[in-house]
Amino acid sequence: MKAIRRFTVRPVLPEPLRPLSELARNLRWSWHPETRELFQSVDPEGWRAAGEDPVRLLGSVSAARLAALAEDRRFVRALTACADDLADYLGGRRWYQQQPEGLPGAIAYFSPEFGITAALPQYSGGLGILAGDHLKSASDLGVPLIGVGLLYRHGYFRQSLSRDGWQQEHYPVLDPNELPLALLREADGEPARISLHLPGGRALHAVVWIARVGRVPLLMLDSDVEENGPGERDVTDRLYGGGSEHRLLQEMLLGIGGVRAVRAYCRITGHPAPEVFHTNEGHAGFLGLERIRELAGEGLEFDAALESVRAGTVFTTHTPVPAGIDRFDRELVAHHLGDDGELPGVDVSKILQLGMETYPGGEPNLFNMAVMGLRLAQRANGVSTLHGEVSREMFAGLWPGFDPSEVPITSVTNGVHAPTWVAPEVFRLGARQIGAGRAEDALAVGGSPRWDAVADIPDTEIWELRRELREQLVLEVRERLYASWRTRGAGTAELGWVDGVLDPDILTIGFARRVPSYKRLTLMLRDRDRLMELLLHPTRPVQIVVAGKAHPADDSGKRLVQELVRFADDPRVRHRIVFLPDYGMAMAKKLYPGCDVWLNNPLRPLEACGTSGMKAALNGCLNLSVLDGWWDEWFEPDFGWAIPTADGSATDEDRRDQLEATALYDLIEDRVAPRFYDRGAGGLPGRWIEMVRETLASLGPKVLAGRMVREYVERLYAPAALAHRELAPDTARELAAWKARVRAAWPQVAVDHVEAVAATAVNGHAELGSTLALRVRAGLGGLQPDDVEVQAVAGRVDAADTLAEARTVALKPAGGPDLEGRWVYEGPLALDRTGPYGYTVRVLPAHRLLADGADLGLVALPTEATGEGAGVLMR
Repeated sequence: MKAIRRFTVRPVLPEPLRPLSELARNLRWSWHPETRELFQSVDPEGWRAAGEDPVRLLGSVSAARLAALAEDRRFVRALTACADDLADYLGGRRWYQQQPEGLPGAIAYFSPEFGITAALPQYSGGLGILAGDHLKSASDLGVPLIGVGLLYRHGYFRQSLSRDGWQQEHYPVLDPNELPLALLREADGEPARISLHLPGGRALHAVVWIARVGRVPLLMLDSDVEENGPGERDVTDRLYGGGSEHRLLQEMLLGIGGVRAVRAYCRITGHPAPEVFHTNEGHAGFLGLERIRELAGEGLEFDAALESVRAGTVFTTHTPVPAGIDRFDRELVAHHLGDDGELPGVDVSKILQLGMETYPGGEPNLFNMAVMGLRLAQRANGVSTLHGEVSREMFAGLWPGFDPSEVPITSVTNGVHAPTWVAPEVFRLGARQIGAGRAEDALAVGGSPRWDAVADIPDTEIWELRRELREQLVLEVRERLYASWRTRGAGTAELGWVDGVLDPDILTIGFARRVPSYKRLTLMLRDRDRLMELLLHPTRPVQIVVAGKAHPADDSGKRLVQELVRFADDPRVRHRIVFLPDYGMAMAKKLYPGCDVWLNNPLRPLEACGTSGMKAALNGCLNLSVLDGWWDEWFEPDFGWAIPTADGSATDEDRRDQLEATALYDLIEDRVAPRFYDRGAGGLPGRWIEMVRETLASLGPKVLAGRMVREYVERLYAPAALAHRELAPDTARELAAWKARVRAAWPQVAVDHVEAVAATAVNGHAELGSTLALRVRAGLGGLQPDDVEVQAVAGRVDAADTLAEARTVALKPAGGPDLEGRWVYEGPLALDRTGPYGYTVRVLPAHRLLADGADLGLVALPTEATGEGAGVLMR
């Protein structure tokens, strides 16, 4: 019999136990070992049954047990210590508070998903986990972040397998009252309401739930409220579900509604208003339109409001493939944002221009969220050095006339929140070596000196730790595999073999991630006989643990899962390779520490960053990966292996996969396995242990989210806050008017003549150390010299005379204007490199409030007939 209504009855805690409620409601428990141990001691079996969720745990503990704990002086002392520690953490000065003045008073961080803890399942993959790690590290560093997202009542799907290995999806119903959340309420106790106008006189209403992520509030908008109609209630039903209009409404609620939620939160709580807005991918891009609407309501014109918004906005792109970007029909966007929709009074044609794909090959009838994100943000970044290069290539059409290397998209390589992902056993080993306080600082803040102490840990302790973690993984795998087979319909009598799956003394390889085609889940199956030989090798066997979810609408991804599952079901190898369904944070916390090698074999360069290998590395697991994402940036043979890529065979996918799979098998057989099984004194694999030690010492400080967040603060947030402060309304109007004047005049800006004289030539030739005197005549189209910068751009040239490793030299006005309105610029060009060398000159807009010379996407270059002195100098 089913209940007709569901609600939550909260426990009444005895007075000595009241701090348990505060500890349970602040998600810092998810990365604070002492607090987790405290909750586990309340009821060890109940803790496990509750999925290590303290809110669920407290809801299931009997009154008798609570009364007993209230009388337990040891427990109460431990509770008091944890509560005092949390109070110190929330109120103390941290890294951010010790920096020079001028940093932003608050930053709003928008993301469509957040992976904080398995107890709050609001993530699908790497984007959400990264967002969660960003919030947690910001909290540890004291960065005044406000997170903004949506509360999905069904979260992302739970995965199981059918008897024949086909992925099946299940969407559990989440009750916010059973989650570590609290409603944002007005002073009279009523829930704060956020509303958006929809076409046809409809409205989309939402309440705001708050998750406390340490010091950081995470605001989550929820449309499942009685004021909404059925369609509007379902807007926040599930992550990445529904059709185009459904996704558009989700992104309007996230961006536009999210800004309104931030305003309400700051008004109600007194929290400082954000000076900087950071959008994590294009899904939240509409936040810029809402901020333009706010400023327009204060009397600022659209173009001036746009400048003010751009100054304080940071945009992070996470996808290296156009297919990963949200694109909507222009008419659908216009319908929802025009006079009958959410932004009446704002010129919808100007809104549509922000998302137009104006570059070659763009679709004129589509509205591109990433393009809008870049146009609404003065600062943008990719998430690894290689991904920054790929992003500059991908979006170069927005800055015509500039080489991809000059496109104003920088990179901040992702990091991971070590206190979340480092196994307690690994932390305790470090704490014994350098002390618990220094170990906590090493994980949260970073810094090489704190990690160098790894060199002093004895080989025996490292190897014993690795075996302990591997054994824990073996037990976890057997338990999960048994449950999976029971779900698939197997009876207990036919599952005795599960007790022999995996061996804690065998080299263990892990592969776990989402299952789009470019991540190549089944590359390892390319030569099944060869893989079987590796799995069943008589003296150097390997075992593989695989997990991953395909998108519910991606049947090709589901076929890859099924192919892997069917191979793993083979009785000949099922004790050496397993597929675990329902990959998520809880499983990952056992996988990363328990594996010896973490495998990653995407199509290069389609992995933007790929942080799973970072989490593995922090636990002493070695990486075996294609040189893509972060591994391309930090790989060294001292702590891992690089899978060669068949770049020359890229046009033949079958040939490419064959070559790279063969390279993978060869690496495992010839280099990885021998190093693991090669034992020296005391039966220890000395060379393997040295690679583990080098992984921890060298990669540890680099892969931290603490390092990442510090980079965001110093390189993006601080400059954005400074730019935002400079753009007072009158200054914003001045900048907008200047840009309009420059754009109008730019068709008449031209480089008319270039000449060069070898001022210090040696024997009449341009040689290293000599100097060219450049003289340039440029027409400015009515602009003044203060409006532009004339530059010489010089560097090595290839066979097609394309400049590489170029440097720029600003030339100075030397006369003008002449009767035709042309100005003369002059300057020296030092020849500081040998080999084929060349130069060109160009004119760029220049203004003190521009973040980059390419900001406007305007450049004037010489024509081929401009002057004999321009071009190649030496070959």
